[in-house]
Amino acid sequence: MTFKKYSFFFYCLCALLVVVGCKDNAATPKTEDTARSEDSKKSNIVFIYTDDLGYGDISAYGATEISTPAIDALADEGILFNNAYATAATCTPSRYSLLTGDYAWRKKGTGVAAGDEALLIDTKRTTLPGVLKTAGYKTGIVGKWHLGLGDEMGPDWNGKISPGPLEVGFDYAYMIPATGDRVPCVFVENHHVVNLDPNDPISVNYKEKVGDWPTGKENPELLTMKPSQGHNHTIVNGISRIGYMEGGKTALWDDETIPMELVNKSKIFINSSKDQPFFLLLSTHDIHVPRVANSMFQGKSGMGPRGDVILQLDWTVNEIVNTLKEKNLLDNTIVIFSSDNGPVVDDGYQDQARELLGNHQPSGGLRGGKYSAYDGGSKVPLIIRWPDGTGKGTVSDALVSQVDFLRSLAALAGVEKVYDDVVDSQNTLDVFLGDNTAGRTSLIQESFMGPLSYIEGEWKYIEPLDGPTLVPWGPIIETGFQLEPQLFHLKNDPNEQENLASEYPERVEELKTKLADFKKHGFKNQHEVNLN
Repeated sequence: MTFKKYSFFFYCLCALLVVVGCKDNAATPKTEDTARSEDSKKSNIVFIYTDDLGYGDISAYGATEISTPAIDALADEGILFNNAYATAATCTPSRYSLLTGDYAWRKKGTGVAAGDEALLIDTKRTTLPGVLKTAGYKTGIVGKWHLGLGDEMGPDWNGKISPGPLEVGFDYAYMIPATGDRVPCVFVENHHVVNLDPNDPISVNYKEKVGDWPTGKENPELLTMKPSQGHNHTIVNGISRIGYMEGGKTALWDDETIPMELVNKSKIFINSSKDQPFFLLLSTHDIHVPRVANSMFQGKSGMGPRGDVILQLDWTVNEIVNTLKEKNLLDNTIVIFSSDNGPVVDDGYQDQARELLGNHQPSGGLRGGKYSAYDGGSKVPLIIRWPDGTGKGTVSDALVSQVDFLRSLAALAGVEKVYDDVVDSQNTLDVFLGDNTAGRTSLIQESFMGPLSYIEGEWKYIEPLDGPTLVPWGPIIETGFQLEPQLFHLKNDPNEQENLASEYPERVEELKTKLADFKKHGFKNQHEVNLN
């Protein structure tokens, strides 16, 4: 019996039992054991959310210069989506949308967050972990956060760091506060920095130097990995970062063992949650900069550190899947694999990523990359492995968006409540299950500090906006800035080479109007939306 057939049978049976139980208007009280039994029928959810992994970076999506067998195995046993999009071409807004079900551009200040940013998610609003928590799930996040911490004054690194993930629906958090290239280079568990010595307090400043720790700008001779642009502030582990810090020496992470630490904490969470349904968001550091592979993977890809950390990411997936197998949980666990945005080769460090790229195409031939309005910026890998072999080995061309996971997983968990504060997420569970091959009718892409794009069917419209045509700080990536509107037919021109705006002015006007309406109302014109 497939997962979807099992689900249908289960919900029909539940409905029948409700009718029978209510016949004499004397329902039997639900005991703790009954509630636990009902919860045990719900599938666990493990969402492996990678960083800066491109559409063409894994062999399941056609890469020939590198092999990712563990990720490929998920595709062989699940559904591979050819037409999946993150909501943005950078990390913070994509993560915001995944957790809130809303496009991040609706909320001001949701660009790439600084390392000392206050929490960006309103603690009163609906979130994906919060919804699943109400459905009986134990919820946890392990890995990169990058959505801000603390109140409007920012995080108190030496005290209780709140609000944060625990205030927006997670029961447990073990996190990299921002990114690997931003200070402070410490892990935070729930509300506190891990292994912090109170006699060596942490100081962080993103405007001016604090303390006397060496910087990449002042002491380049101390660097083991040199910056290509920016990234010349405080040196930690031989790598200069963005921002200044001092203190917290016993709390500093070891870059080479970050993946092992995150895998270990994920295993502990899985083991501690095995008696109830759980949702784990494993948000990997790989393959974001600085790319520091463990000694197990150094030099193994032939493509330098960037290739090595792709192999390291594949190891992470293998470790998590094997843990689920060992705990007899895999057959009752949905495994989702995706990326927060498209790829970037040179993103601030001299790690030979460009020189050793060879014939590898990180974006799979798509135009643009991280930061860009073109599809290379936000078209990403998406693989979903369902229990009981549902959709095993199939490929879907349906148009899907990560913003829809909130309502879709809520439906899967049996949550029927209407959340009025969730504007953009749609219930596309049938698409994620492989039952619907069409998917969304439209979606919006957000580039970095640039234009929005609107995809409807086979057409894509990019709104005109003045700005640099290339990312100005180093990566050789087209931004999508143009003074004139851009229109592409994605079926005939998936690499967005031929601008058809002048040939189809009526189509341009139509999509422009729809984008404006979507900005104002959200999907289905539910209600007006104000930027806040």
